[in-house]
Amino acid sequence: MSNAIEDVRRFFGTASKVVGLSNDVATQLLTPHREVRVECNIRMDDGSIGTFVGYRVQHDNSRGPFKGGLRYHPEVDASEVTALASLMTWKTAVVDVPFGGGKGGITVDPKKLSSAELQRLTRKFIDGIHDIIGPKVDIPAPDMNTNPQIMAWIMDHYAMHHGFEPGVVTGKPVDLFGSLGRDAATGRGCMLVAEAWLRDQSRSWQGTKVSVQGFGNVGSWAARLMHDKGATIVAVSDVTGGVRNDAGLDLARLMDHVRSTGGVKGFDGGSATTNEEVLTGACDVVVPAALGGVITSDVAKEMQAKLVVEGANGPTHPEADEVLQARGIVAIPDILANAGGVTCSYFEWVQNIQQFRWDEERVNAELARTMLRAYDAVSKKAKDKQIDLRTAAFVVALERVAAATTMRGL
Repeated sequence: MSNAIEDVRRFFGTASKVVGLSNDVATQLLTPHREVRVECNIRMDDGSIGTFVGYRVQHDNSRGPFKGGLRYHPEVDASEVTALASLMTWKTAVVDVPFGGGKGGITVDPKKLSSAELQRLTRKFIDGIHDIIGPKVDIPAPDMNTNPQIMAWIMDHYAMHHGFEPGVVTGKPVDLFGSLGRDAATGRGCMLVAEAWLRDQSRSWQGTKVSVQGFGNVGSWAARLMHDKGATIVAVSDVTGGVRNDAGLDLARLMDHVRSTGGVKGFDGGSATTNEEVLTGACDVVVPAALGGVITSDVAKEMQAKLVVEGANGPTHPEADEVLQARGIVAIPDILANAGGVTCSYFEWVQNIQQFRWDEERVNAELARTMLRAYDAVSKKAKDKQIDLRTAAFVVALERVAAATTMRGL
């Protein structure tokens, strides 16, 4: 995601022309509210001192508290975090939940840290940002390489400074004020919007072939839920490798294999394939659910799918997006397709504020209602303005954030 900011600004620029935003409002919407960089020094298990850098970018809070994930990755930098914070502003606006956009992360390879080191690092990071987060200010969540356990440490450490406030963070373990249904929510959102698109084409999941790049939380849930609806999952991949079977993969066996070996590589239920071939191979629907920037213009020229469902953040380069449009391949953009996670995070936050737990059936029903309402708004905007779904999603988001910004005044 080396040009993440430029990519987001290009999509923003295209949509702002459709909306007719004034330069003054456009500048306000593009400029982050606050950027924080903190040094995190911890004692490593071997007695040495480890120094890591953490970031929190708060982009826009005109529609509610800042909201966005924390990622632990060696390539985390200020540019990437700023771009992702901006995307969160548009994502929360598209699904119309009362949040703004934020993002954070630590430049670290968590696989090289022990659990104890990871806990010390997380707590040190919260020491650096606790006074700018909170249930009514900024609510972090899991992202790449972070999980419910890390969210539990954040909640606990924040409580040491501010008392019991479970709503300070979402994506927590269900046993510690998390929400039922949160684990599957992002993948479920991908399935719901893809299903809505298929319905618009008078098609169903039956006979629909799906490829999934990235078999982590989002990709595996999307695959399982699409499969449960009748789709045939023909290819999946992760960092270890990929597997393809045109007759359909046995997902239950594949999940067992991934749990026991740590990855897709070596699964005997199909032939080996690569991450790129998963994107370009024969299928009807492709779900990029791994890293950003994987669909380049070269990849887009080779893709055979009719629909791209962006489970990852920023998987498609702007130039690649133009190629997809020219070839008649539809992309349901990340700010809509993977918004199930932040939508369910909103439900978790509501439950924490009210101190009242919803059952999973209610969570899933509310999620479906919210995602389909958002899809319908974007689809209608695309038809009315004769624009693609990505531009339409940004237009819907910009209109909502611009209205809130303008009504609030300077």
